[in-house]
Amino acid sequence: MKYRDSFDRCHPAVNFLYFALVLGFTMFLMHPVSLAVSIVSAAVYAVQLNGAGAVKRSMKCLLPMALLAAVVNPAFNHAGVTFIMYLPGGNPLTLESILYGLAASGMLLAALLWFSCVTAVLTTDKFVYLFGRIAPALGLVLSMTVRFVPRFAARFREARAARRCLAPAGQEGLIARLRELAAVLSAMVSWSMENAMDTADSMKSRGWGLPGRTAYTVYRLTDRDRGLLLWLGLAGVFLLSCAASGAMDWRYYPTVRGSLTGVLPVSGQIVYLALCLTPVILNGWEAVQWKRLHSGI
Repeated sequence: MKYRDSFDRCHPAVNFLYFALVLGFTMFLMHPVSLAVSIVSAAVYAVQLNGAGAVKRSMKCLLPMALLAAVVNPAFNHAGVTFIMYLPGGNPLTLESILYGLAASGMLLAALLWFSCVTAVLTTDKFVYLFGRIAPALGLVLSMTVRFVPRFAARFREARAARRCLAPAGQEGLIARLRELAAVLSAMVSWSMENAMDTADSMKSRGWGLPGRTAYTVYRLTDRDRGLLLWLGLAGVFLLSCAASGAMDWRYYPTVRGSLTGVLPVSGQIVYLALCLTPVILNGWEAVQWKRLHSGI
């Protein structure tokens, strides 16, 4: 089995708990410091997993999407007391709506970056291991969903490259591109349906759902995994306590208000940074240990 990094070699329960925490806090903490921590941490870990080139290509699609979310909110949401100007339609443009749009776009960008890390670390066999006995149907759906996105993207690139080779020279108009895209999507739908049928037949022949069916697993809970589970649990409880006390809250309407100083807000952001950078720290520590062992040979 090929692993991407040190964190990928951890127990699936460690991987699942980590991503559940970082994704949950990313979607519910609208504090600007928390959003910045989540975006930077997700980008750094995505570079470690997939490489700078892959992240750069992803950002070409993610950044316009995030900017669109930042622009749409001020255009339709006119709450806030700090008036800037009137839009062409006569609606007011406020500073608070702009800031909230930027925060929403940052949350979307961070979540998408984290999901790119999820698809790289939480593979289908890990989902089946975690949920195969507790909820077999849920484990199957989650594993197929995680695997479907990268496979669909890879097949889409293959089909589009094949169509470009078959297209006659000089066919560059908008109508021609739309026809080519429709043909590619038609091929992708046919492939998806055929793949679903093959998967169902394969699972049936292997005895999926039969009573007494066993599964082979290579995962063992080590002392390092127990330590990481303890750290993730304590960090999650502490951050939930900070969020419940309002130390990590940030209000955008009707006026911008939130906590930037104080023992609890600052400590909460530090713990959140350490939580998000847990895989990066683990990889760095393993690299240091490896260099130390290698230098002693």
